[in-house]
This record gives sequence, C-alpha cells and structure tokens, in this order.
Amino acid sequence: MKFMKIGTRPDTFYTEEAVRTVISDIPSDLSIQINNISYLLHKFALLPRCGLLQRLCSDSEDSENVTIQLHDIPGGEEAFELCAKFCYGITINLGAHNFVPAFCAAKFLRMTETVEKGNFVLKLEAFFNSCILEGWKDSIVTLQTTVKLPEWSENLGIIRKCIDSIVEKILTPPAKVNWSYTYTRPGYDKKRHSVPKDWWTEDIADLDIDMFRCIITAIRSINMIPPQLIGEALHVYASRWLPDTTKIRSSESSVSQTEEFADKNRRILETVVSMIPADRGSVSVGFLLRLFSIANYLGVSPVTKTELLRRCSLQLDEATVEDLLFPSQSSLNQHFYDIDLVMAVLESFLVLSRRQSPAHVENSQYLRSLRKVAKLVDSYLQVVARDANMPVLKVVSMAESLPDIARANHDDLYKAINIYLKEHPDLNKAEKKRLCRILDCQKMSPEIRGHAVKNERLPLRTVVQLLYFEQDRSSKPTNNIELSLEQLIPRGKRTPTPRDEPGKLKLVPDEKFSRGDGTRSIAPSETSERNHQKMKRSDGKLLEIERKIGKVEIVEVEEQKKGRNGREDGMSGSKVMQKGRAEVHGRDSKVNK
Repeated sequence: MKFMKIGTRPDTFYTEEAVRTVISDIPSDLSIQINNISYLLHKFALLPRCGLLQRLCSDSEDSENVTIQLHDIPGGEEAFELCAKFCYGITINLGAHNFVPAFCAAKFLRMTETVEKGNFVLKLEAFFNSCILEGWKDSIVTLQTTVKLPEWSENLGIIRKCIDSIVEKILTPPAKVNWSYTYTRPGYDKKRHSVPKDWWTEDIADLDIDMFRCIITAIRSINMIPPQLIGEALHVYASRWLPDTTKIRSSESSVSQTEEFADKNRRILETVVSMIPADRGSVSVGFLLRLFSIANYLGVSPVTKTELLRRCSLQLDEATVEDLLFPSQSSLNQHFYDIDLVMAVLESFLVLSRRQSPAHVENSQYLRSLRKVAKLVDSYLQVVARDANMPVLKVVSMAESLPDIARANHDDLYKAINIYLKEHPDLNKAEKKRLCRILDCQKMSPEIRGHAVKNERLPLRTVVQLLYFEQDRSSKPTNNIELSLEQLIPRGKRTPTPRDEPGKLKLVPDEKFSRGDGTRSIAPSETSERNHQKMKRSDGKLLEIERKIGKVEIVEVEEQKKGRNGREDGMSGSKVMQKGRAEVHGRDSKVNK
C-alpha cells in the first residue's frame, strides 16, 4: 500500500463542543456548516484555492463574516477537513482508503488548476495515476471505497480506471506477478511455491457484490481466463460472504439472521449463480450443492433454485457422500440430515437422464453415470440410516427411486438397510417388511447372502426368500437379455406381475429376445410347455414356503403369549424362529431333491 504526504505544518485543528476551529491569532471570518458540525475558519486560507467558496462568498451580503452551508459535499465533514487542512498547509496523509472522498470533495469545491496552480485536484490525480492504479491492493481498496460515493466515483472515472487496472493485473501471466497478494490456501508457502493461477481470487473477494460482478464480467468478456478459474473465484467469494449451512441447525434458522441480512445474502447468492459459467465442470458439484442448500435456507427466487437444481443434477455423478451431508433446515423435521434436498436433486437427475437415455442403454455413458449415482445413494443411505429420527418412508422412497439397472448389485443397499434396522430397533413388522422389500436377492453376493440369512433383524419372509434363491439359483439358466425400457422404470413405480413376486423373483419367461435384431420372438410350443411346468413347480415351492412362514409366525406369536411358561420349557420366540428356519431349509432341500 502506498501513501502520499502533503503539507508541513502541524495539525492545529481542535474541537470545542460541536465546533471545529484552527488555532490562530486572526479572528475567524468564515463559518462552514456541514451536517451537525460547524467550522470556524479564515477566508484568506480557503478562498484562494476553492472556486466554489469564492463564488458563494461573493454572493453573500455580509462581506465581513460569511456563513456557508455545505451539507451536500461528498464525503461529509471528514473529506472537507482534508481539503481545509491542505489550504492551511497542515500535513495530511492520503492513501487508497481516503483518496475517493478527498478527490470527490476537492472536485466539489473546485480546487482545480484554473483557480490556483498546484492545487489539490492536480496532486490527487497524480497520486491516483502513479501510485494507486499501479498497485494491486491499492486499486482494490480504492474500488471498494467507491461504494459510499457511487455516482461521483462513476462520473469522475474512478470506478472504470480501477476495474481496468485490476483486470489488467489478473490477465498478467503468473510468472510475471511481482506484487503482494493474499493467498491463504492450506499448504501454500510463497517462499517455496510459484505463483498459483488463482492468486487473485481472495483479494477481489473483499469487494462489494456489484464491484465483484463488474470484475468478473470484464474478465469473461476478454475470454482469456478458463471457466474453472472463474468458478474458483465465485467459490472463494461465496465462502467469504454466504452462511455455512453445514453448521446451522433448524432451531437457529429463525433467529440467526435479520431481514436486512437475509436480503443481502439472497442478492449475493442470486448474483453468484447468475455468473456461473455454462461449461460443465467450471464449478464442483459440492459447491453447487452447498449453494442449493443456502438457497433453501435463505428462500431465494424460484428461478435461482431451479437453475441450481438443474446444475446439481447434471453433475450428481461427480459428488461424494460428504457433498450431500447437510443438516435439515426445516423446523418441522426432527431428523438431522436434509434428505429432502438430496431427494430433489436425485429426482431431477433421473428426469434429465431419461430424456437423453439412448436405445442401447447398457453400453452408454448414461448407464455408467446412473450406476455411479446409485452407489452414491446407497453410501449416503448408510450414513443417514444412523439418524435415530430418520423416517423409514424417506429411506424407502430414496432407495426405490432408482431404476433396476442402476444397481449392479444390492450389497451396499443391504448394508444401509441393516444399519437402519440396527439403529431403529422399534420398527414394527410392517415397516420392516416394507424396508426389506427393496432388496433383490438375486443381486446380492454370496457373502452378503450368507450374512443376511443369519441376520436376526431381517423379517423371516426375507430370510426364507434368500434360502430359496440360494437353492434355486443353480437350476436356473442364465439369460443374457438386453436391458429393456421396463428396467429403466423404478421398481416401486412398476405395475407388479406374477413373475416379479414374491421377493422380486423372475422365473423362466415365456418370451425371449432374438439375438439377431433385438426383437421378441415366441419360443416353440415344446419349450413353452416345459417353461410352464417349471413355473408351476416354482410357484408350488413358494406357496409351500409361504405356508411354512405362516406356521412359524403363528408359533412365534403363541410363544410370546405364553411368556414365562414358554421360557420354562426352554423354547423362546427366537428359538422357534430358528427352528422354523432350519425346518424350512431342510424341507426345501428335500423338495429340490
């Protein structure tokens, strides 16, 4: 930062009540009133350098003592006092922090070369051009001070010249940057590292949002800075000014911000969103999700929310679980995590994906993206499942929203369900069945199936289905069928068919796809008859198992009613269930034989 010192005399201004005056043997003959302050000064010092005061004094009827009101002087009494001290020859220090009000006040008082040579305006212009505009931080501080005098600064060209100077320095190759800048990224050491490409982002983040927007707009118009650097500047600015919703709970939402504060933040957020480059990857999905969370917290315009939701969904496959973890902002929700925000982004992702899904889905970028998102969702569910107040229907709704082809296996989904059952031991039987109905036994690895069969938290029906599939999988041929449009529809929204139930079983179909042209063809009558007989046998197995399940559940209920008598006989409810499972396992083995 650079400074300019003008004048040699000591400061002799002093205050007496609401009057500012200067120590002198000569009586005061000029009174200047600015707001609530009165200045008792001398004509001989001010009039030779101030064209405005010359005119006002000449118009005054009283030639001896003149009183002038200057309430509209830019910069107020502080700026006027700098000009007055210059006229008296008193030492003043000028820098980027007080240049703008001093320059505007000097222009207002007409302290120009036409009034007297070497006047205040000339000295200030020389300092501005040779020092302030040549410095990096000087230009930024000066530009920031123009916020208090926007019209004067605009008319005098201060804003335009500062912006041009700042943009010129931003476009300078990093190797040629030889001025001081602020860069506080973790691990960065100016002595050991070269100048980073985003060296300028932190300093301009100190600017008002309007000035910041002017800088970014000017940079983008030149097309020399990559979109990723523009995105980084927006990220730094948002982190500097917007609230961090990851640290705000719903109980704090109503009291942590005044309306004025909220309006200012809404304006900042909407402006930042409007400046995000259209290029995918210009900003990270984590940053977009954070902006979306802040938008919900602040209640921004629907247009801004819609744009953020669209941008988040386009890059959802790049997200990590940590990017999705936001506290719930609604006072109506008792659960900690904002699962509604993630659900909104997921639904938008699925809608956009279906619009652009190609015919051969299995070989497309769409399928790769969809499976990334499915893995992300299952990992996210494993985290939110630990929330003691998370409703089971929200977990089910999120898990079922994905189409069948999204999950190559159900191992991660099973882990999420198991965690939820462990953390919510008070679930009733219907809720457990509803939760476990999501699982597809055929998509679980042998290791996970082995764990699930021994899992006491799972409903008995789910365990029996696992046992059945374990026994029946070797007898079923593996059909490599192309993915159909039906598989793109989430299982929860599909019309159920006899082949899909129970336990999402798909028995041997009556139809198959032709390998040649991808169209359906009806199998010969002999094959259809054999498949029909297989379906009858499989359906008979399931009906028999369902009857066994019913018997075991009845025994369990009766045993729980017996209470103490049952325990004396050494047969508890859990033992009966285990016995029932063993019995089912044994009888199924005989049936298969």
